[in-house]
Amino acid sequence: MTEYLANSANLEKLRQAPWLVKASVLLHVALLICLVIAPGLWPWLLAVFLANHLLISLVGLWPRSTWLGSNWTELPQAAKRRNEVALTIDDGPDPAVTRPVLDILDHYQVKATFFYIGYKAAKHSELCREIVARGHAIENHSQHHSVYFSMFGYTRMANEILAAQETLQQITGIRPRFFRAPAGLRNPFLDPVLKRLGLQLASWSVRAFDTRTNDADKVKIRLINGLRPGAIILLHDGNAARTVRNEPIIVATLPALLEAAKAKGLHLVTLAQAAH
Repeated sequence: MTEYLANSANLEKLRQAPWLVKASVLLHVALLICLVIAPGLWPWLLAVFLANHLLISLVGLWPRSTWLGSNWTELPQAAKRRNEVALTIDDGPDPAVTRPVLDILDHYQVKATFFYIGYKAAKHSELCREIVARGHAIENHSQHHSVYFSMFGYTRMANEILAAQETLQQITGIRPRFFRAPAGLRNPFLDPVLKRLGLQLASWSVRAFDTRTNDADKVKIRLINGLRPGAIILLHDGNAARTVRNEPIIVATLPALLEAAKAKGLHLVTLAQAAH
């Protein structure tokens, strides 16, 4: 650990790291020094060590946390002042759901950001190109959407995100600027990977659990109650729950959400548009 900190390049990386990572590194150094000076304290030092790692794990399970690095949980202040809202749609594409969603968006003349899984996008490349041609954005939601993503080490995580970058750029001709972690879960390796790849992590302000709630009215209420300037809304065209009439929840609820946004004077934009 002390050799690591003695390296100037590593010191610079540490300086740029999120504050929780900095604090954890310094805590590890302090614990090591204490262990050398007073080895009899090892049970207490071990308890502190484990508590630190438990804290990091819990923060990684908190999708809207900024403790592990930059994370858009809402739009920038300039976008808020413009009364902008971002509709983000995850886990696709799924032609049976995505196409009616696109038609609804066209009807209301609004643009959305689709966070897509690389291998799924490769199976439906023409649909992805159509999404971009209609004026929407496709961003990075990893190559495989592994349930173990938050347990990956640096190299495996970097390879997973980079593979999706390459896949999506090859399909659409546009390199993604934003990344959303699978299920929003992550670990301290994600922030340096995203910095290296020039990606901004984005979570959400409001979600309605539309992958497991089949009551369209409940989903509408949750979404509309969260509508406000700067909100980032999360819905799913992949893995979408269905109503008792077998209609995808996003299709059943999206018109009411867009009507409510219009009534409140909110403008729906992509995340990239909100960044300006």
